[in-house]
Amino acid sequence: TKHAVKSLWRHENRYITIDPVIQFIICSRMVSVVWFKRDLRVVDHPALVLAADLDGPVIPLYIVEPEMWAQPDASARQWRFVVESLASLDMALHSLGAPLVTRYGEAVQVLESLRVSHNITTLISHEETGITWSYARDKRVAGWARANGVAWRELPQNAVTRRLRSRDGWSKARDRFMAEPFAPPKPLQKIPAVSEPLPEARALGLEWDPCPERQKGGRDAGMKLLASFLTERGEPYRTSMSSPLDGAQACSRLSPHLAWGTLSTREVIQTTLTRRGELNGAPMWKKSLKSFTSRLAWRDHFMQKLEDAPDLDLRCLHSAYEGLRPFEPNAQRIAAWAAGQTGLPFFDACMRFLQATGWLNFRMRSMVVAVASYHLWLDWRSTGPVLARLFTDYEPGIHWSQMQMQSGTTGINTLRIYNPIKQGYDQDPTGLFTRRWVPELTPVPAAYLQEPWRWPGAGTFLGSRYPAPIVDAAKAARAARDRVWAVRQTPGFYSEAQGVVTKHASRKDRSRQFTRDPVRKPKPNPQLSFDL
Repeated sequence: TKHAVKSLWRHENRYITIDPVIQFIICSRMVSVVWFKRDLRVVDHPALVLAADLDGPVIPLYIVEPEMWAQPDASARQWRFVVESLASLDMALHSLGAPLVTRYGEAVQVLESLRVSHNITTLISHEETGITWSYARDKRVAGWARANGVAWRELPQNAVTRRLRSRDGWSKARDRFMAEPFAPPKPLQKIPAVSEPLPEARALGLEWDPCPERQKGGRDAGMKLLASFLTERGEPYRTSMSSPLDGAQACSRLSPHLAWGTLSTREVIQTTLTRRGELNGAPMWKKSLKSFTSRLAWRDHFMQKLEDAPDLDLRCLHSAYEGLRPFEPNAQRIAAWAAGQTGLPFFDACMRFLQATGWLNFRMRSMVVAVASYHLWLDWRSTGPVLARLFTDYEPGIHWSQMQMQSGTTGINTLRIYNPIKQGYDQDPTGLFTRRWVPELTPVPAAYLQEPWRWPGAGTFLGSRYPAPIVDAAKAARAARDRVWAVRQTPGFYSEAQGVVTKHASRKDRSRQFTRDPVRKPKPNPQLSFDL
């Protein structure tokens, strides 16, 4: 029977036909499914190791869920990164003995089909921290598993803790998890299963999205980035990560690989700590790698927020901010903001850079949210999906908590209203970045590059070759600050804010109790730490 099944197995996404007798023999065995989501690797993959330890064949499964890719946070640039990563994953699984099976459809329907055809008894996956949609989907899958006697084992793949009762001690538990050794990949018993071809982005209904400088997916690409960061590019990380120009080279650029799981956070941390221990007489290197591991810790901290509040992509963390900004966005403003056509040169350059690359450094991510939320007074629920689609490294657990933090709707964070003009002077003093991404500004003299409306030649230039500023940045910032602060004076605001601190805040500052004003003078902050 073993040889008969082997002779019938055909890979490379081709359908197979199995004799009914052989099918009966196969289905009499205990078959496990490993459901891949945002964990597209075989290294440091506890779910895959558990499946290998069970006595029976394993079906490594990736489900192309059309409903998932129809969500407003999904984009073609993300899908293409995933397709490349799935190809890499398939090769790795081949070497373990069981190739990847891809199926198209709603998760419960796909799993039920496999249960009927292959006698699925166990479903194994990593815990997923996702948006409201994925949370509801997982609840449907859990209901299906209970109803059909399928044991669903969900394992943690990072330091995010499900059903966390208190943040007390979370940081120490996170450090212990990251220090644990992980089991190497193990051989798998394969079983014939139909694998469907992956659809093109347009077949999923995803809009045209060229992103010419998008990072490539796949584990090999991630490993090369990690190696070059730790040995060549990373020394100036600590001082260069704020600049969109320098940060593009000095940052690790691992964020999409962490977001889609071609690398695990734990293996990146352990590799980084090993490298840091090898460095002697290199203080800049050591400081930069320490900053890098610190930001990886903040990454988990922000993901925990969404795990503890699964509807964080839909509601303000502090309820007093509901209705603060118009729920229906100003169409002209959001279009100009998304296209990098606001008339604010440095901001426009950052948005166009993001469109072309799918990545932006941490400080500029903060700035583009600040401009949307304060200067243009747009609700984070209207701008959040736009940025999610532009980020190849979109990680829901970080994205939505950071959208709220930078929009001032958490009730516990200091307002950070970045001045896009000042940021241009500070982060692009030579104008090289601005001129590259906003070539319309070529005739503008250097002295007026970040404020072309002050240029004596602006009269015939603005409004024809480049837009006039969509708002007066200084006036808009003052008005926004007054509106947000007014909310903080409403009755009951501080008591609810204290509840937010108790559930979501870091425990590093135990003095942060809201008897008067919940806002403290900001320390160097980990804002938008998912860009790395």
